[in-house]
Amino acid sequence: MNEEPERLQKKIANAGVTSRRKAEDLIRTGHVTVNGKVVTEMGVKVDSHDHVEVDGVPLTPERKVYYLFNKPRQVISAVSDNKGRKVVTDYFKDIPERIYPIGRLDYDTDGVLLLTDDGEFANLLMHPRYELEKTYVAKVKGIPDGAAIKTLQNGVELDKRKTAPAKVKVLSTDHAKKTAIVQITIHEGMNHQVKKMFAKVGSQVEKLKREQYGFLRVDNLASGKYRKLKPQEIAELRKLANGKHYR
Repeated sequence: MNEEPERLQKKIANAGVTSRRKAEDLIRTGHVTVNGKVVTEMGVKVDSHDHVEVDGVPLTPERKVYYLFNKPRQVISAVSDNKGRKVVTDYFKDIPERIYPIGRLDYDTDGVLLLTDDGEFANLLMHPRYELEKTYVAKVKGIPDGAAIKTLQNGVELDKRKTAPAKVKVLSTDHAKKTAIVQITIHEGMNHQVKKMFAKVGSQVEKLKREQYGFLRVDNLASGKYRKLKPQEIAELRKLANGKHYR
């Protein structure tokens, strides 16, 4: 199936030649040809049938990469850390592409994390309007009662705004230790959101794992391991996050 037409500057940027803004400068100053003709106007769209050259060099589309990673605890969801702590990209030393995490997991939280070098795909998944459901399993100190569970389900006031309704299920309780294992599904991405939500109802998160992102799980991945996303998984993620907004 042929790709949909896209703006010329985006095509150049996606091929890894330069940023989109600099691609626009190259177009304006006559460095770009489409099917042998110099193009200097913005807004021109091209597709897979068009032959694009920058300074006489044909574009080679850059193939984007997408990974599912089982993030360990005590690892920063970033590409670098000024305190010298381990970061998620330390586990991808053999990957030539400059990848980065989509969103983040707290330093002491493990589980599903996606990494890519596709900025538009990452922005799509993180957009507040289209963000995917994320399911966590929390070990909490202070067993939440029915009223607390109802409060979590309806949303709690955090940082001067109410969280969206959540799915909450108590998986097990230990009344002797006054702890519980609770599954919670949210679709927002506020900083430390799950921990803050439980704190609001009098429970302290002692251990937290993100076990699912959309439909993706890390059941067969050991901690610190990763795999490439399958093409159908990438397509399904775009669809779940309302793929018509991708382009």
